[in-house]
Amino acid sequence: MTRLEHRLRVLQQYVRDEAPALRAAAQELDGHPDGSTLYPQVPLLDRLATLQIPRRYAQDPLVIEGHEYFLTSAVERVVFHEEASAHGDAALLLSAPGSLTAGMLVAALGDDAQQRMFFDRVRARPTWTFLAMTEPQGGSDAANLRTTLTPCDDGFRLNGTKRFIGNAHRAPLGVVTARTGPGPLGIRCAIVDTSHPTCSAGPLATLGMRGALGTLDFRDVPVPEAHLLGRHLSPTRRGMWGWLHAFNPLRCVAAAMGVGIARAAHSYARQHLPQRHDALRRRLDTLGARIRGVQSLTRHAATAVDADPANAHLPAAAKTAAAGLAVEATSTALRLLGPAARLEHPLLDKWARDAFGIECMEGTSHVQAMTVFSALARTDTALR
Repeated sequence: MTRLEHRLRVLQQYVRDEAPALRAAAQELDGHPDGSTLYPQVPLLDRLATLQIPRRYAQDPLVIEGHEYFLTSAVERVVFHEEASAHGDAALLLSAPGSLTAGMLVAALGDDAQQRMFFDRVRARPTWTFLAMTEPQGGSDAANLRTTLTPCDDGFRLNGTKRFIGNAHRAPLGVVTARTGPGPLGIRCAIVDTSHPTCSAGPLATLGMRGALGTLDFRDVPVPEAHLLGRHLSPTRRGMWGWLHAFNPLRCVAAAMGVGIARAAHSYARQHLPQRHDALRRRLDTLGARIRGVQSLTRHAATAVDADPANAHLPAAAKTAAAGLAVEATSTALRLLGPAARLEHPLLDKWARDAFGIECMEGTSHVQAMTVFSALARTDTALR
């Protein structure tokens, strides 16, 4: 799926026209390492806040030239986030209100009442949400999860600490992964309101992706039983096996953002490199071909996920390739523009710092490599 169908090209052009407004706002946000006091009002992000909601709960799709977009398919998300990263800014996308990460788990594991409660709140006004999985001692290794949900008379009590959580310091609502018991079936997801006084949140000062990440601490935070996702599903479908499938579309989005950063750096270098440097421009041509290859892989992965949400190896391969590509493209652009490039081209310097953040999104490359290996091993076994 290298060439997009017409309705996706219409969406692509819409985002391409609106995204440049993100860049000036992103540079302002980048000047504040913890991003705690600033969030710019940009029309594209305000519109994004009301999308990515399942059709049966959405009331206001994006309409362009007679086409409706809910941004619930992996392909639509990939087109949107790639263009917004290529012509706007990836870090600001991560800082935007909406239900991108938490919404996918609610849509995958929530019953009708839970989905209606969550998405009605997101739809009513621009609302930041979070997906809290990563912990200080074990990262995103679900097997070593220490946050707990302990049964009590009125539901559960949530205790634990989460780190490197998107929009943790802004979001009043989100999804938390925690243990209710041992083993993979003892890991559950719950919708959590952070307004309780024993829940504390704060921003994280980072070198790249500034303003996007925060921390969460839970101390006996009450969680009603009705907020425990997957209560209507079998233990296997509501546990790790079930919610890991929701990450496959997110890996496609992370890959698209990596491709977008690479495209932005490639375009910037081509624009600022002197015309007489033919050898350097040939290096950019080689990089451009690699970008197109990873872009094609990412779109193919998104198409495969829309056909089968359990398809994990293609999103994993795309995310791994795009994470490396973003770093390669920004580093190459800095080298080509000379030793003072970081000082003379602050926007390119920002993208180079942001590029390393793609690696940490939705599982690092060694995690993705294991997913690809598992799929290849199963195929090899089936062919024998």
